[in-house]
Amino acid sequence: MSADLQTETATRPGRWDTAAFVGVWTRELTLFRRLWPATTVSSIAEPTIYLLAFGFGFGALISEINGIPYVEFLATGTVAVAVLFSSVFAGMFTTYVRRVYQRTYDAVLATPTDVHEIVLAEATWIGAKASVFGCAPLVVAFFFGLDPTWGMLAIPAINFITGTGFAMFGQWISGVVPSIDSFSYVTSIVITPLFLVAGTFFPLDNFPSWAQALAQLNPLYHSVQLVRDAVFGWQADDWWHLTFLIGFAALMAILAIRRLRSRLIL
Repeated sequence: MSADLQTETATRPGRWDTAAFVGVWTRELTLFRRLWPATTVSSIAEPTIYLLAFGFGFGALISEINGIPYVEFLATGTVAVAVLFSSVFAGMFTTYVRRVYQRTYDAVLATPTDVHEIVLAEATWIGAKASVFGCAPLVVAFFFGLDPTWGMLAIPAINFITGTGFAMFGQWISGVVPSIDSFSYVTSIVITPLFLVAGTFFPLDNFPSWAQALAQLNPLYHSVQLVRDAVFGWQADDWWHLTFLIGFAALMAILAIRRLRSRLIL
């Protein structure tokens, strides 16, 4: 190995290469063009079914919550659920399969691409898809009488930040679990409580004070509040919700990169 190549290899980790980032993004786009029907249906169908089932079910029993028609209250909450489902599972399963079974990352790392570029490119790609998929419940809600507002234009950006954060959470988990079967524990113990205690289907006002305090640590809760306020009117504490989501994404980026680097580079 020449001295120049040795120097480049020694200094490569930690550097940022935009071309490498774009290359990973391009690969994701190419795969999406081939697989988009299955990916799109699986990401949109379940949250939309939740909206229709709860909307027709509880909607017949509950007319309003905090002055908001229940179907509209539910629809704005379901946006965040759609983002969660389309990002965290992609981060967990796709990353694990590519690392363990397909050995995709071994091939990518043989090029001038580092772990942080892989993690950030794949996470932001997942976040970009989630920003679109998450708007599906709003489109359904228009048929239930939800009126468009200018604040809705901010929802794709909220979805992107939320989706990117949860994608990197999934990537981090994929490097922590001992086997792919362990994802069932994560789904039952972590993911399910996240969307049940996020103000998605019902407000948290009647919860015990300790439960309301714990909800402040739930990124999905902050996403729900931002989406809801974007539709029905911005509130003073929305800056706190946005700051929390950005901080969550930054923390997950650090954890995911460090964990996957230890897994991929021995």
